[in-house]
Amino acid sequence: MQPPYDHPLTTGSVRRPGRAVGGPPYGGDVEKETQGVEWTTVGSSIGPLLLAATSRGLAGVVFHAAPAVRRSALERLAVRFAAPPVEAPESARLAEPIRQLAAYFDGELRAFTLPLDWTLTGGFNRRVLHELASGVPYGSVVGYGDLARRVGQPGAAQAVGVAMASNPLPVVVPCHRVVESDGGLGGFGGGQETKRQLLALEGVLPQPLF
Repeated sequence: MQPPYDHPLTTGSVRRPGRAVGGPPYGGDVEKETQGVEWTTVGSSIGPLLLAATSRGLAGVVFHAAPAVRRSALERLAVRFAAPPVEAPESARLAEPIRQLAAYFDGELRAFTLPLDWTLTGGFNRRVLHELASGVPYGSVVGYGDLARRVGQPGAAQAVGVAMASNPLPVVVPCHRVVESDGGLGGFGGGQETKRQLLALEGVLPQPLF
């Protein structure tokens, strides 16, 4: 059984932030980042998504961004970045993430080329997510145990499940491509139907007939 979903933007758990790309690997000593966060919501074939970005890059993607989910996510962002997030649908920071996500959902983009701010994850989780983002391409899947072995931690399949559940950048960092060794879909923060839709979009599963 996979661990329950524990997205860092929609739950009360607090993780020490990591540096963005270019900083010390897999963790940091800063309790809170003090840069501004801009956010907006966009529509998609799997429902509304909340996108949040800093000057370093895209920092968060939240599924099913109805008002209650948005409020929770924005409260968490305010705590983690030490400043209230600013709604900015025309933000230059968000323009390219919006464009690339639209192209992905239209079936026109297979690899994201976005700068990412990894502040909302660190340690082992961040290391696993880096490997996932770089080593599991569009149209493929990997098992929890296989991913654990790739980062030098054989036997840490459950810990990989925790890392997937806490992924702050789903879709862009493709935790939907991590499945159970027996062929089951495994857990997913956006729900199994959303995971099924994403894998069908990428050709891993057949598209539904109806």
